[in-house]
Amino acid sequence: MREEKVLKDAVVCFLVKADWIMLMFKTDKIGKDCRNGPGGGVKKGEDIVFAAKRELFEESGVMTIAKWMEKVAEVDFHNMKSDGSMFICKVHYFFVYRWLGVPESRPKENMINPTWFSVYRMPYGEMMPADEDFMEPILWGYKVKAEAFLGPFQKEKIAPTQIEFVEVF
Repeated sequence: MREEKVLKDAVVCFLVKADWIMLMFKTDKIGKDCRNGPGGGVKKGEDIVFAAKRELFEESGVMTIAKWMEKVAEVDFHNMKSDGSMFICKVHYFFVYRWLGVPESRPKENMINPTWFSVYRMPYGEMMPADEDFMEPILWGYKVKAEAFLGPFQKEKIAPTQIEFVEVF
């Protein structure tokens, strides 16, 4: 059985142009076999914006600056491990409206196949189990704080997602 990764703070970036959003396919660790935006763990000493820019570059090859980014969600994922223990990972989600470069597969970083999707036809069935719950509101311009509850390896929701609409973070 593969080891369950424990992560406490993370970031995810979505490249956005008009009514289109870019998702990639995750090949390993948290989010394995799901579509998501480039992202990953916040390293010790990093602030979340720096971590988001770093992860975006590492996983997609594109670069951005802070003024081209907007934080749109903050989700506390309550993750149950196979042994019944829990850990919480706070994930900061960003929309990125401008960038330099062309998104490309980064197999070394476990992210492949950058694909553009219409915000009106999101592939929720191919995404993490709770993503649809908070993605719908942020795609329509809301900012949210949420609490999501997932089972082992983040493969299923074990309780309803709780969402709070906020003006600022």
